[in-house]
Amino acid sequence: MTDFRSERSPGFHGFAKGDAPSSDELVRLVDTTMLYAPRSGGVRRYLNSKRTWLAENRPGVHHTLVVPGARDAHDGRGRVSIYAAPLPFGDGYRWPVVKQAWMERLIRQRPNIIEAGDPYTPGLAALRAGDALGIPVVGFCHTDLGALAALHIGEWAEKPVQRRWAAIYSQFDQAVAPSRFIAGRLIEAGVPNAIGLPLGVDVDIFNPERGDPAGLRAALGLTARHRILVFAGRPAREKRLDVLVEAVERLGDPYVLLLVGAGNGAPVSDRVICMDYQRDPQALAAILAGCDAFVHANDNEPFGLVVLEAMACGLPVIGVASGGVAESVDGTVGELAMASEAGALADAIESVFERGAADLGLAARRRAVERHDWDTVFQTLCQIYGGLTGAPGFTTDIIGADGPLRH
Repeated sequence: MTDFRSERSPGFHGFAKGDAPSSDELVRLVDTTMLYAPRSGGVRRYLNSKRTWLAENRPGVHHTLVVPGARDAHDGRGRVSIYAAPLPFGDGYRWPVVKQAWMERLIRQRPNIIEAGDPYTPGLAALRAGDALGIPVVGFCHTDLGALAALHIGEWAEKPVQRRWAAIYSQFDQAVAPSRFIAGRLIEAGVPNAIGLPLGVDVDIFNPERGDPAGLRAALGLTARHRILVFAGRPAREKRLDVLVEAVERLGDPYVLLLVGAGNGAPVSDRVICMDYQRDPQALAAILAGCDAFVHANDNEPFGLVVLEAMACGLPVIGVASGGVAESVDGTVGELAMASEAGALADAIESVFERGAADLGLAARRRAVERHDWDTVFQTLCQIYGGLTGAPGFTTDIIGADGPLRH
């Protein structure tokens, strides 16, 4: 279904790389991806947080987001949608097909630089647009296609898909990944310049003070003696919801598992409570902050932004000692099981409560505040953009009376 052919040299003859295609003083950054849907999680949150941060901290940067939608449209606030058919059973995701039309829409934005958030039609179109305009294109790798192929197709598919995945990301002027884990996977596959840039979290929105544990328990029909384990995310196979359900079944009373947005993909259990997807980050934060611990069974998670959001809400995290989650979580803020297996996860959960879930949650909150501020992430990204374009707008902070302040 995915077209993995090399698209970097389709015969366009544009500007020399580094020339600005726009005539105004604004620096134009375009983000494009198909991984942006009404019910999507980490990628959507990353892009929305970037838009907010740029508006507040980089007034010389004009940011446009080009994503799939139900129709061709522009919301007047920098988001362009291009019609794409919905994916069957795709939980709101849409699959763009025509690279030429997507490329033309990107060129129409007159960007100085493009960031592509996938290796699918938008990413391939971004490479074409970059060649046509003579501008740099950054590839942000949010998914490990090799690991997904092994899970959904079979282990035989991992290596060929991984090679083609790397062939695309090696064409970007800079490959960026949300963790050292994914950056390492890219480097091993043949993308030597890949860098890991862990994502951030809004610690004001995701805050323990938003929680109402008693109110949440009352709403769920639970009491103060229950221990609420929570997971929030898509009902995708790689999330290993079956492992979470089996783990809470093994633990028994007083543990319950709250699945936010993922209930359709989980086995039925009396110990599982399902809630709808929460589009509003503040609503999600209120739910997370009312629980006792966050659980995550995916052993190939590229990063796990929701893990940071749970930590910022003051929850200890129980995950697996592999993938991107292992870069954020250790024994001081939770527990890592050695495998994505129900017994190992149940033991890790019990360890957290035996050692003091509340104290581990406080440590998790401190780590989120001290290490994962969005400001650090986006300043680093702007340095990458500035280095590729030579445009000073990416490194200029707030313009004051004495002129621009620079980092």
